[in-house]
Amino acid sequence: MKQWTAAKIKASKGVCKIPCVTVYDYAFARLADGAGIPLLLVGDSLGMAVLGYGSTLPVTVDDVLHHTAAVARGAKSALVVADMPFLSYQISVPEALRNAGRFLQEAEADAVKIEGGAFRVELVETLVRNGIPVLGHIGLTPQSVNVFGGYKVQGRTPEAGERLVADAKALAEAGAFAIVLECVPPDIAAHVTAASPVPIIGIGAGAACDGQVLVMHDLLGLSEGTPPKFVKTYASLAGTVRDAFRTYAEEVRNGIYPDAGHAYAPSEPPLA
Repeated sequence: MKQWTAAKIKASKGVCKIPCVTVYDYAFARLADGAGIPLLLVGDSLGMAVLGYGSTLPVTVDDVLHHTAAVARGAKSALVVADMPFLSYQISVPEALRNAGRFLQEAEADAVKIEGGAFRVELVETLVRNGIPVLGHIGLTPQSVNVFGGYKVQGRTPEAGERLVADAKALAEAGAFAIVLECVPPDIAAHVTAASPVPIIGIGAGAACDGQVLVMHDLLGLSEGTPPKFVKTYASLAGTVRDAFRTYAEEVRNGIYPDAGHAYAPSEPPLA
């Protein structure tokens, strides 16, 4: 059994803050896991961060299965959560159960994430009852971007805030071990966090949440363009990587690489 399980994440409510990061491959999973990140999310954000799409909507089950399996091979201690993509769980509960089961059975995920509030109660109950831990997701749910009319802050009114509280309570009662709360004003997020019996993992939701999640590419400075307001960039790797590629290319063109220090010893006896 891994050091971090869905039960342990749930029990962290009020005990310790929970850092979470999205990862999409074996190499970065190893690094994040080795750094002590307890929760790794194979987000459908891979659509933009890795596959070059304009949104999460084109991401398929096979896409997430492929990346989740790679992450699972690199994570020895962290809980690995597969983000169920658009239309993999919305059509029917039986189909959602089959798809969710694939993430655990084929990709060795430890849990799945689904978007939506109280109307997902039946689905969450079914998944949990069948041995599949669920991470909920409310607030700005990117798979509904066309309904929202863009990536907009949610919960700006007291009424909307109370709906988020009701959603969090309903998901927790249905069996979700934690809930992602995205792009919500900090005061509303604090209210939701205080009312929820399970950890609230914030993204763009202020400091009162029980944990935080960031997209790996944003955190590491690998994303192009201006990051969202809530993102803190902890490294500037895009420039470092670009410079490394440029230097390598120049050295190859100029015959500098490979030099004698990066070549094997001559054959014996050496060719004339």
